[in-house]
Amino acid sequence: MTRGPTEHSPRREELTSINQDGSRHIIHPADARGVFTLARKIVGSVLILLYASLPWIPINGYPAVYLDTEQMRFHFLGLTFASQDLWLAFFLISGLGFGLFYVTALAGRIWCGWACPQTVFLEHVYRRIERWIEGEASARKRLDRAPLGGERIFKRGLKHFAFVLVSLGLAHMFMAYFLSVPNLWQMMRQSPGENWGVFLFVFVYSGFLYFNFAWFREQLCIIICPYGRLQSALIDDNSLVIGYDEARGEPRGKASQEGAGDCVDCNRCVQVCPTGIDIRQGLQMECIGCAACVDACDAIMDRLKRPRGLVRYDSERGLSGQKTQIVRPRIILYTVLLFIGAAVFEFSLRGVSEATVTAWRVSGPPYYLDESHVRNQFFVRVTNKRNEDRSYRIVFENLPSSAEASGVDEQFLIEGNGEALRTIVIRSPREGFSGPFGAEIRVLSEEDEAIAFQKINFIGPSPEFLDTDE
Repeated sequence: MTRGPTEHSPRREELTSINQDGSRHIIHPADARGVFTLARKIVGSVLILLYASLPWIPINGYPAVYLDTEQMRFHFLGLTFASQDLWLAFFLISGLGFGLFYVTALAGRIWCGWACPQTVFLEHVYRRIERWIEGEASARKRLDRAPLGGERIFKRGLKHFAFVLVSLGLAHMFMAYFLSVPNLWQMMRQSPGENWGVFLFVFVYSGFLYFNFAWFREQLCIIICPYGRLQSALIDDNSLVIGYDEARGEPRGKASQEGAGDCVDCNRCVQVCPTGIDIRQGLQMECIGCAACVDACDAIMDRLKRPRGLVRYDSERGLSGQKTQIVRPRIILYTVLLFIGAAVFEFSLRGVSEATVTAWRVSGPPYYLDESHVRNQFFVRVTNKRNEDRSYRIVFENLPSSAEASGVDEQFLIEGNGEALRTIVIRSPREGFSGPFGAEIRVLSEEDEAIAFQKINFIGPSPEFLDTDE
C-alpha cells in the first residue's frame, strides 16, 4: 500500500520516515540558507578537518591522538598514558556524559544538530555528495519516481560509488588512530593476508558506514540513539530549544488574508527538516536542533517583510511570552557537580606518574633456603611512559635491617616509551628469621623523586621448621 499525496504530512503521533505499511519513506530535505546553516557548515568543516588531521600532527614524536593497542599506550596531545592509567577513562567517559547532560539542560539538543558525528558526516559529506550528483530535493524526488533507466542508473550508481569510496576513506582514517599513519600505509601496501584482521575490520566498518549514511540515516537518531528519548528528562521549560511562536503565527493564512497570523503555511520548515517533522506541532523527539527550519522561516519572513523569529531558538517559557530563567536549581546543581568532577579529575591527573613498576616472583620454588639465608627472587619491570629517554633506580622501603637486596640502587636508562626488566634478589638471615614480611619496591626518577611503587611479600619457612632443621 502506498500513501496518497497528503499522507506524508508530518504528524506528531507517527514517524514521517515510516510509511503506513511499515516500509521506509526516504526523506529528501531541501537546502536551507542562512546564518545558522552557514555556521553549521563552518563548525562541521572544522570538526571533519580535525578528525582527519589529528593522526598526522606529530607531538613529541607521536601523533596528536594515538591509541597504540599493540603497546597498550595512549598518546594524547603530548601526554602518554599506559594501561595502568586506564582507570582515568572513568573520568573521561563520565565527564563527557555529564557534560552532554549539562549542555542539554542549557541548550537542548545542540550537540545533535551541530557536533554529533552522525549529523556532521551525513549533512556535510554524504548529503553534499548526493546534492552534487542528483540535484536539489525536488530533483531527487523525481528521480525516486522515475522508471529505471539510463539517467537513474548512472546517477544512483555514481552516488553509491562515491559513498563507498568515502566510507572506505573514513574507515581508514579511523584505523589511523590505532595504527598510526605510517603503519597503516605500510599495511595498505601489503597483501591483505598479512594483516587480515585489520583488513577485515576496515571493510566491515566501511560497510557499516555505507549502510548507515547511504540508507539508514536519520533512523539511527530516531530508533537506535537513546539520547533523543532522554531529552524529555534532561530539559525543562527554560532550556533553549527550537520552537514555533504559536501566538504570533496562528491562525495560519495567506499573506494577504486579513486577521491571519504570520505563518503563511508554506511548509518550508518541513521541507528542510532532515528528520521530516513539522516544528509547528511542538518540540518532538525527532528534532535534532539543527536550526534548518529557523533559517528557512527567516528567509520567508524576509521576503514578506515581516520580523524574523517566528521559528527560533528559545525556551518553552520564552515562546509562551514569559522570561527564560537561565540560573535555576538544576543548573546550579549541575555546575557544582561539574566543578567537583573537574577538580577530582585534575587531582587524579596529577597522580599519574611518568613510570610504572610491576613485580612478580620468579617461577620455580617460592623461596630458596641455604645454610645461612632465606632467599626470594623477583622480576621487576619498569616502564618509561615519557617520550624521551629517562634514568631510574630501584630502592626498597620498609625492608628489615637484617635483610639485603641485590640489583638495587643502580641507575639504568630506559628509552622513551620503553621498558626494562630487572632481577631483584632479597636475602634474609636464616638465624632469627621470624616469618614472612612485607616490603615496598620504589622507582626513583633522575631527581630522586619516588614516581612508582609496588608492595611485595617476602616468604619463607616457619621459624619452627628452621629450628627443627637445625
